[in-house]
Amino acid sequence: MSQKQTKPAAATKAAPAKTAVATTKSKKVVKKGEKKIKTRTLFNALYTKNVKNFGTGFGVQPKRDLTHFTHWPRYIKLQRQRRVLLKRLKVPPTINQFTRVFDKNTAVHLFKLLDKYRPEEASVKKARLLKIAEARAATPKGQPAPKAEKPVQYLRHGIDSVTKLIEKKKAKLVVIAHDVDPVELVLYLPTLCRRMDVPYCIVKSKSRLGELVHMRNASCVALTGVNSADSNELSLLVESAKQMFNNNTEHRKTWGGNTLSGPARAILAKRQKAEAKESLAKSKI
Repeated sequence: MSQKQTKPAAATKAAPAKTAVATTKSKKVVKKGEKKIKTRTLFNALYTKNVKNFGTGFGVQPKRDLTHFTHWPRYIKLQRQRRVLLKRLKVPPTINQFTRVFDKNTAVHLFKLLDKYRPEEASVKKARLLKIAEARAATPKGQPAPKAEKPVQYLRHGIDSVTKLIEKKKAKLVVIAHDVDPVELVLYLPTLCRRMDVPYCIVKSKSRLGELVHMRNASCVALTGVNSADSNELSLLVESAKQMFNNNTEHRKTWGGNTLSGPARAILAKRQKAEAKESLAKSKI
């Protein structure tokens, strides 16, 4: 009886030993101080999502339209509000005529011609006067001093001087800026030019006219004459200016502005659609 009882006990003790061996095969025993080696899974770069980190010092954030969040300066706000008001309100023809300007091709030819007749700069004038003074100082006593030849200034600027040239009919071509503020400064010039039969044109912008006369801005300039080499080019510009501005009576009668905003136009379209639907339903009855 003792032999039969010992056999099952031995069998029961041997079973846990087999399981212990099985567990050691599946899991590797990691000793203290050793680092765990992470197994990397193979992936296809074409189809896996590459997550970017946009934190500080990491990936550069994509460009977004931040116009709505920008704190614009006051003068830019005023410019935009003024532009919107000119679109919404009815603008009379005398003011609306300044929105009609020379086309780009004609304006390029005009500014090339005007650039040739720029007034001399302050440094050039100073050097010319010093040269004249040295020549006068070098002349001996009793002899006449050499005459100073002053360069001919064909391009004149300033509202007062331009107005006088128009009244005396000495101006060959008057160029007015389209963005003069306040516009009342040059509002009378187109009418005066038509009355005195002086060709005029409106161009963009006062800063471009200011560059011609070495100033920041200029409301208008007048060309009193050109060299014989440029007379043909001036005649072509005068002809196009008369055709587009002096002899064009239509743009003097057209009103400007009076354009509705996008939401207002959408409301009107919705209302017209509802009215059309209602009229169609009434016609079927």
